[in-house]
Formats: sequence, C-alpha cells, structure tokens
Amino acid sequence: MTDPMVPPTPPVHLQALLAREDLGLRRIAGPDDPGTVIRWAHASEMADPYPYLLGGELLLSAGVHIPEGAGPGYFDAYVSRIVAAGGAALGFGVAPVHEAVPKALVEACEMHGLPLLEVPPRTTFSAVARAVWQLMAQARLAELRRVTEAQQSLAAAAARPDPLRPVLRRLAQRLNGWAALYAPDTTELAASGPPPPPTAHQALTNLTQALRPSDPTTPAAGSPPPAAVGSPPAAAAGSRAAAAAASHTVAAAGSRAAGAARVGAAAPGKHRQATPTPGEHRQAPPTPTSASDTVDGTHLAAYALGTGHGFVLAVATPHRTPGDHTIASVAAALLTLLTGQLQSSTATARSSALVRLLLGAPPPDVAHLLGAERWHMVHARPDGQAPPDPLAAAALGTALGSALVDPAGDTVRVLVPADHPVEPLPGWTLGVSTAVAPEDWPAADTQAARALARARATRTRLLRHGDRPALADLVPPHDADAHARSLLAPIAATPALTDTLRTWLSLHGSWDRTAVALSVHRNTVRQRIARCAALLDADLDDPDVRMELWFALRRT
Repeated sequence: MTDPMVPPTPPVHLQALLAREDLGLRRIAGPDDPGTVIRWAHASEMADPYPYLLGGELLLSAGVHIPEGAGPGYFDAYVSRIVAAGGAALGFGVAPVHEAVPKALVEACEMHGLPLLEVPPRTTFSAVARAVWQLMAQARLAELRRVTEAQQSLAAAAARPDPLRPVLRRLAQRLNGWAALYAPDTTELAASGPPPPPTAHQALTNLTQALRPSDPTTPAAGSPPPAAVGSPPAAAAGSRAAAAAASHTVAAAGSRAAGAARVGAAAPGKHRQATPTPGEHRQAPPTPTSASDTVDGTHLAAYALGTGHGFVLAVATPHRTPGDHTIASVAAALLTLLTGQLQSSTATARSSALVRLLLGAPPPDVAHLLGAERWHMVHARPDGQAPPDPLAAAALGTALGSALVDPAGDTVRVLVPADHPVEPLPGWTLGVSTAVAPEDWPAADTQAARALARARATRTRLLRHGDRPALADLVPPHDADAHARSLLAPIAATPALTDTLRTWLSLHGSWDRTAVALSVHRNTVRQRIARCAALLDADLDDPDVRMELWFALRRT
C-alpha cells in the first residue's frame, strides 16, 4: 500500500523514461524489471538522502557529496539508505564533477538491487524531471479517459432491462478480471469473467464476509482479516445521476496498521482475536465498507453496497492498474441503486401485511399498510425463451416503482400503485389491468393476464385492459353470471377449451395469433375451436354467437 504521505501521482514505468531518445539515459546497473515504476524525480546532493525521500523517487545526483578517495563502504552506505527510504532508482550525472560513474557505485547498486541510470552531460536534471512529469500527465490523461469510458459503459449497462448481469459483465471486461455480486447469505447471485483460482476465490469469499456486521466477541468463521480496509464511494440514493456524480469520488484506502493495532499481529492467513482485559466493556468494531488483498498473484477487492442489506461486490484481477478502484467504485454505486429496496418504513409495512395475511386476515384489511388505495396489476414476460430469474424480476419491480413482485414461472406479476405510471420497458412485454381497489385484485390479475396474452399475440410492448363502461354492465351481475354458467357449461370442465375460445375471440378469430398467444401449434387451435363449436352446438362464424360467447366468457 502506498504511504498516505505520498502524493497520489500516477506511476511512470522506468522503461518509458529510458525510451526517451531526447534524454539518452542508460541503465548501467540494477535489475531490468519491466514493473519498476517511479512517482517523481528529485535532485539531492546530500550524503544521506534518507530523511528527504518519501518513496518511489528517481533520485538525481552529480556526485558532489562524494568525498575524495571514497571507497566501497561509502557507496554501500549511500545506496542502502536510498533503498531503505524506498527510492525507485538513482540517476548519476556525468560531468562536470565526475567524468564517469564511479565503479564502486555501480557495484553497490548491483548488490542492493537499485536501478542505476547514467545521465549524459547534454541532459540536465531539469530535463529529466520535466520528462517524468510529462509521462505522468500522459498517464493521468489515459487513466481519466479509461475511467470515463468505463463509467459510460457501466451506466449504459445499468439502463438495460435486466441490468445486474450486464453491469457485472462490463465491469469484468473493463478490469480484465472477474466480478461477482454476493447476496447477504454469501452466495453468488451473479458473476462474469474468467473465475480466479480456487484459493483466491475462497479468499475473496472470506473477504466479503469481513464486510458484514458480526458479533464482536466471535470472529467470522473461516474469515481472515482483510489486508486493507477502507471506505467505498458515497452513493447518493434516489437517482442514477446522483450515482454518476458520486462515482467521481475516489475512496481512500484504509490502513493495514489500523487493523493490526486492533487485533494484534497475526501470521498470514490466520485470524487473531483481540482479548479484552477483565472489566473492559467490549463494543462491536465498526464494520468496514471495503477491503482488499492479494492471494497467489491475484488482486482481490470487495465493496459493501450502500443499501445496508448485506450485498457485496467482489472483484478479482490478475493485475492492478491505476483507475481500477475508481471503476469498481462506479459499479458499486450503480449496483447500490439497482439492489436497493424502497424506504425502510415501506419495507416494514410490507412485512406487517404479510404476517397478517399468514395469520388469516383478508387482503382488504391489510392493503392499507401498503400505502395506496388503488392498484394496477402488471403481468410481464421477458423477450427470449428463458424464464425470468429473481434478479430480472427485481429489476423489473425497480423500473415499475414497486417491490411487490412475484416471479411466477414464465410471467412476472407486479402490483403497482395507481399513481405510478406504467410505461413500456425495453426487453419486456407488459399487460396492465385497470386501477382497482384491493378487494378486486383477483379480477385485476385476470385482466392483466388477458392483456399480456393479447399483447404477445399482437407483438405490442404494452397493452392495457379497457376500463370504459360496456353494455354488459346493464345486466345485473347475478343474472349475467347465471347465464354465463349455463351457456358455457358444456366446455366449463375443460380449461384448455375455454382459454382457447376466449383468446381466439379476443383476437378476432386469428388462428396464427391465437397459437402465438397460447404457445401451441395453429392446428391445435383449430381442433380446440372445432371441439368448442361441437360441444356448444353453435356456429362460431355467426357474429351474434361470438358476441354472446364473449359476454359469457368475460363473466368467468
């Protein structure tokens, strides 16, 4: 982890500096490691530069500090102090003090593993420093461009009909790694990208457990302490725009020393529990909101989503590059909104209504707890053949503004307050009932089902059940129900016949559209309609017969 005193400058690879032909720098000692990076350039002629270094510097010196007749011991002490201070490399300027790099300095750098660069006479230290800052500016621009493109890509994924998986897929692509969403019970709800090795995967699972509140007297089973703990991006509730704004805030990394001070030193992979002294009042430690670690060369990171319900975003990457944390923070902010529930008071009211229903209360008596007097029933089918999963159903409910979602087989049913407009949604076909009171929910459910079947048959994204008064309303309901039962008695015992007849009549006798609506072959529709005509002893080509049957079917 970078020292918090170190300015957050983007690292520059030493090879990029050596590649600058205008500088003419040459490596003459030290490891040829392509991963060596420098964070700035600093010129000093102090014999002991240790107190003036923060770490990550390219230290530049012309050797003014070297006493006449200095031997290997002087250079060994000099280089060792640079290495102890965290210096990344040493640049030695040839002329006017020294005609060549001292041989003892070359040997000391080779022994201590410090890259040593020869700076030719034509290259000033100011030119080297300027080149470093130019490379840093280029790196910062590339990082900002990468983060911006990733943010736009993640926002586009979050706007899709089933957004959770697309967001994870885009995140995994942008980080060139693996991303997963963990449920409060630590199971993986969804994941994307090449999975990490088993050891790293288990370590990441343990890392997600560290982000959940636990009993302060007992450590989480099998959960080693995270290597680094910090704070996630502040997610503004209520709008994606707020999340996008929050994504520009980079969370500060936590301190490993802080965790060590709390629980004491422990061997790698071991969890050491702090033991309170007698009489000490033990309080629950604050739950971290982000954590990171590195296992078997795989970089791991976990982010607790801001909903407070235990969802965690986990990321595993083979390499850690600048901007990764910011990109993951953007995804965490979006997932916070996508997994968020309605206000806690509303959730409590829903729970109360459910308990009362389970204890035998009739629906109209508990409906007031849900906050609305009139409701729409919405039936929805996703595009494609696969049935909707719980994540897709939850996303649909969020888009419709309701948490009352029932993923029932191939169809998702959603109760939506009447004051919430129901509009077409990409990727879904919707059937919407009229606005009804709670006691009429069963009738609204039938209306929505019929509207959905009709919408699918006519390939319409959204179809609403008509609510204008009809001639049938002039007949007393009791008499209308009795007539419907009598007329449809011959086929009432066969639901497939009544459903087929109802759909066929609603689609004006279209064989093909009825087959689509019922997901059967058109010949099956013909056979069923012919069977209905025979059992009812009626001519179904007669519009008066069709009208009377439609009247009866609407009463059932």
